[in-house]
Amino acid sequence: MENTDRTTRNLGEQNDNANNPAHYQLLTIGIIITLIGVLLRFFGDWALIDAVSNLILVVGVGICLRAVYKVLQ
Repeated sequence: MENTDRTTRNLGEQNDNANNPAHYQLLTIGIIITLIGVLLRFFGDWALIDAVSNLILVVGVGICLRAVYKVLQ
């Protein structure tokens, strides 16, 4: 019986962590940064714009993955 209570308590803590608004705010910021990187790709074929857009895109994807892993923990 004690093991069941402990499992229920752990599930409650996990739900509280998964429902933390800070994770979803970080995910939203990452999506916005990623979209900016994608939109910069359409502004021309200059090497500098391509490099900057790729860098912004990678940073945005990294932020999104970090937020998703925090939700899953």
